[in-house]
Amino acid sequence: MTRETTVRPPPSRTSGSDFARLSRKIADAGLMGRRPGYYAVRITVVVGLYVCGWAAVALVGDSWWTLAVAAFLAVVFGQVALLAHDAAHRQVFRRRRASEVSGRIAGAGVGMGYGWWQDKHTRHHANPNHEELDPDLDPNLLVWSQDQARAAKGLPRLLGRRQAFLFFPLLTLEGFNLHVSSVRALANRSLKHRALDGTLLFAQFAVYLAAVFWLLPPGMAVAFVAVHQGLFGVYLGSLFAPNHKGMPILTGDDRPDFLRRQVLTSRNVRGGRFTDLALGGLNHQIEHHLFPSMPSPNLRRARTVVRRHCEELGLDYAETGLISSYRQALASLHRAGAPLRQARAAA
Repeated sequence: MTRETTVRPPPSRTSGSDFARLSRKIADAGLMGRRPGYYAVRITVVVGLYVCGWAAVALVGDSWWTLAVAAFLAVVFGQVALLAHDAAHRQVFRRRRASEVSGRIAGAGVGMGYGWWQDKHTRHHANPNHEELDPDLDPNLLVWSQDQARAAKGLPRLLGRRQAFLFFPLLTLEGFNLHVSSVRALANRSLKHRALDGTLLFAQFAVYLAAVFWLLPPGMAVAFVAVHQGLFGVYLGSLFAPNHKGMPILTGDDRPDFLRRQVLTSRNVRGGRFTDLALGGLNHQIEHHLFPSMPSPNLRRARTVVRRHCEELGLDYAETGLISSYRQALASLHRAGAPLRQARAAA
């Protein structure tokens, strides 16, 4: 692990069977079973809110109150993205084809390239918080470790000194970045179903922009897009920032067994049913990483089983409140940028 991480615990003498035993406990509790009723209600509600949001844009029309509708739709888009996430993990449907079709439809609804995102997210799940292998730790804009800071050039070097203070303002660009990254990925010939993803993606862009500029005056339409996409980005970033940022970073050949790799690099967020709803179950990040295909409403029950299992193994199980998770993530970003601040002070 890098210098920013905690000390790795001693490996279990039976580490190869630790996850197998946990899997049996989870299976015996029936926690891997599908939840069709739950997802039927959730999908119906989210689709209803999506339609109502656009109907509200049409009804409010030429009024600055339409920006409030933009904020509402930003949250709805976040919920649609969470449904795409669950579908991609086969939490909704057991069969691959049904999962891909529903995931693509949900992804298209928010302007996200399903194939690009699935490839990126699969690599993240395989090696969470690994500096070289987790695409979520690519230093494209921010640096996530002091080693990355020392090697940084361009924007990461410019922003890295104050990246903890810039993090949430930069999230306003995350919605736009989602669209741009999806389009850029279409040039990747190894990506499956590129033509389909491209068709859905550009169709969404065309319908979205046509609706906004048809229903609103040009200036108000631009403001609507800025508010909607900006808050959508903030919501997306707020969903994912608490999960791994500030947790141990792996590097090189440092790859513990599956159980420890997932548990030690993930953080849970405490809260009730509202937290589950707002974060789409991703607040139970440890359980989600251990059992990606587990339906999100089962994760809360799985938490008790997983936490007890980790206690039996003497394995750290990180859990904190939402505000504290953001504080830890920002503190980690600040520490990662230290070499850049030191270099500037020495110049």
